[in-house]
Amino acid sequence: MGFVRVAEADRLKENKRHVVTLRYANEYQTVVLFRMDGLEEDGRVHTREYYAIESNCPHAGAPLENASLELVEDDIEDIVDVIAVCPYHAYDLSLSSGESSYGIKACTFNVEQRDEIIYIDTHDSSPWEVIAVRAVSEQFAESTTNPEPLQHVDRYITPDQEPTTLTQWATLILKTPDPELKIAYTRRASQLFKGGQIKVIGKSTPPEKPPRNQQQVDPSRAGRRGKGGSLQSRIALLHSLANIELWAIDLAWDIIARFSNASLDPVAPNSKMPMDYFSDWLQVATDEAKHFSLLRRRLEEMGSFYGALPTHGALWDSAEDTKHSLISRLSIIHLVHEARGLDVNPATIAKFRASGDLESTEVLETIHHDEITHVTAGHKWMLFCCKHSNLDPIETFRKQVKLNFSGKLRGPFNTDDRHKAGLSEGWYNDLQGEKTSTYKPTTIKSVKEEAIADALKDTDHTVKEDHITETLKHTRI
Repeated sequence: MGFVRVAEADRLKENKRHVVTLRYANEYQTVVLFRMDGLEEDGRVHTREYYAIESNCPHAGAPLENASLELVEDDIEDIVDVIAVCPYHAYDLSLSSGESSYGIKACTFNVEQRDEIIYIDTHDSSPWEVIAVRAVSEQFAESTTNPEPLQHVDRYITPDQEPTTLTQWATLILKTPDPELKIAYTRRASQLFKGGQIKVIGKSTPPEKPPRNQQQVDPSRAGRRGKGGSLQSRIALLHSLANIELWAIDLAWDIIARFSNASLDPVAPNSKMPMDYFSDWLQVATDEAKHFSLLRRRLEEMGSFYGALPTHGALWDSAEDTKHSLISRLSIIHLVHEARGLDVNPATIAKFRASGDLESTEVLETIHHDEITHVTAGHKWMLFCCKHSNLDPIETFRKQVKLNFSGKLRGPFNTDDRHKAGLSEGWYNDLQGEKTSTYKPTTIKSVKEEAIADALKDTDHTVKEDHITETLKHTRI
């Protein structure tokens, strides 16, 4: 028996379902935590308040976070069990035992509440740690000037026009230049997939580069991010971050579509990536769409809008460089670029907090929490690919960086959150890429390093290293 601390009970009361990600060494485990309400009669509790089950159905790997729940009563109408019904093929799974009338069995986990803290039993004494706790409900921020796409996506694509496979949705979204439609389509696709209306991954050819209807310039002409002191500076920084999040939506959909047919086993070329690979990257796409909506809404609240400043597509260059290999894509996009965000985000958050912009600070903290799970997804699937190809993960990663990245990865590093995402120092210390950059060395490889430097030497609101350390504490999960 090995119980691991999940979260304070109060934190879990806002939503009835949470997805909990745990890691021990190089092993991952994802659990859906259900909270039951209104089950007390005559002063008696007829069933447990919390149930936990593995996150994917053992039949075909469908996500169980949106499973419908049915109550099982005995002869005197006491509730004796709760059944989760898989949204894909309607397999019934007992949340108490994991057993199904179809002869399969899911892994379930005991849940205990001790002094207002929720714990999950991991079934062994290994020191598992909780990486993330995600509420199943997704909160998107509507635009103040154009809320219709999120409110009424059916006016832009009717049910009979909707794609029928996940990769068809991916290609549609990748070809959609309008940001509002991109996030509306992403939310719709996520709802359909998790609700069981999309059961087929399919095959589809993504575009070479997603189109944009905003002004795109060479990165060297896009202007530096703001330092976060003045209103104009904060707007510039948020606009730059929104541009990154918009490309991140496309990167998540591209890794779904481009590698949907990838096989890691030369002996069995028809064996494809498992269902939870697609579930994980769909969640990343959904998170990135949520992030863009939050940043776009915040820009509007500050008197600006997305598209007010020039943007660039430098991040997509790495996608083009790694389109030939899933291992290359995971290495560069998710374990270099996204991991670099873990280093930069706390300094940026500290800047906004120091300027008194608490609304933007809250948005950036939400983004940072999610980004840890995105790096975790990159690490998880890098390990999976290397295991099936008999490759050493760190050695393979460092080789990919040498071939597909330009310049040296410089500190300071957010070691705690990198560790939380699975990255020990061996993944990033003395990391050097030897690829020739398309751009001036000062524009691409150092753009996030400049953001850290700016946070440490702002003339308007001085932010010392101890403030950044304090911010790191505030952004812990």
